Amino acid sequence: MRHNKKINHLGRQAGHRKALMANLASSLLMHKRINTTLAKAKALRMYVEPLITKSKEDTTHSRRTVFSYLKDKEATAELFRTIAPKIADRPGGYCRILKTGFRLGDAAEMCFIELVDFDAAYTSDAAPKAAAAPKTRRSRSGAKKAAAPAAEAVAADAPDAAAEAAPAKKAAAKKPAAAKKPAVAKKPAAKKADEAAAE
Repeated sequence: MRHNKKINHLGRQAGHRKALMANLASSLLMHKRINTTLAKAKALRMYVEPLITKSKEDTTHSRRTVFSYLKDKEATAELFRTIAPKIADRPGGYCRILKTGFRLGDAAEMCFIELVDFDAAYTSDAAPKAAAAPKTRRSRSGAKKAAAPAAEAVAADAPDAAAEAAPAKKAAAKKPAAAKKPAVAKKPAAKKADEAAAE
């Protein structure tokens, strides 16, 4: 029987467990969504929700109290600056746990834990953005067409550079012609060998 066993000890000593919860809470507040085991997520929800409630009152005392639990300046600042104004009218239930299956190595039950107000898939703000920018499939030639007008604009801005490049192209064109001359010289030698064989 599990009488009076309210908290899950997670197989750790008290100091290790407090450090784990502080790190998980800081990660959740900074990233708004983390992937962890179901047991840790349930323990984290009990740990972080009172801190989020505490952040609704932005006083020095409440900031110091939250910092004593999180032990992270950036996470505390994120909680009071960004998260607290958004959850001001929500009376609890700030976290959501979504089960994602079982871990491959030890079959531990995995899940996402996320802040409810920061999930873009469920908020009304994200739906118009997704509708405004539909994705289309395009070939790579579209990038070349877009680059062509830019190249023309550069050429129009620098006509002297284009004029200097033209003689260089002519000189480059002459070099392959010079390379073909030895190949032409071999043909008469082959003819002489044929004539010698005929005699």
